[in-house]
Amino acid sequence: QVRLVESGGGSVQTGGSLRLSCTASTRSHNTNSMGWFRQAPGKEREGVAAIDDDGVTNYGDSVKGRITISKDNAKTTVYLQMDNLQPEDSAMYYCAGDPVSSRAFLKLRRTHSWGQGTQVTVSS
Repeated sequence: QVRLVESGGGSVQTGGSLRLSCTASTRSHNTNSMGWFRQAPGKEREGVAAIDDDGVTNYGDSVKGRITISKDNAKTTVYLQMDNLQPEDSAMYYCAGDPVSSRAFLKLRRTHSWGQGTQVTVSS
């Protein structure tokens, strides 16, 4: 079982930036794609961004142009750089890993691995 550990959440004002990190305990085919989902109270879970081991990225429509996902050379840590944050970006952000491609990742209802989550709060 792959364990995912997130860090980097916090509170910022509108227009601010945060960088989230997620490290997998091991690299395997189950972490071919790693990415982020978010969920705010009373809202459905939303796919934010994903990247696979080929470096192919995929972004949710609501964050395109403001968020960049990247993976380290060891392919066990994924970073989510979030800029120009807005109050609607406030949510619990969860890291996830799965064997599928990044294109399929954001549509998954369940993933092979799931982190504990890190809170992002954007105040106006």
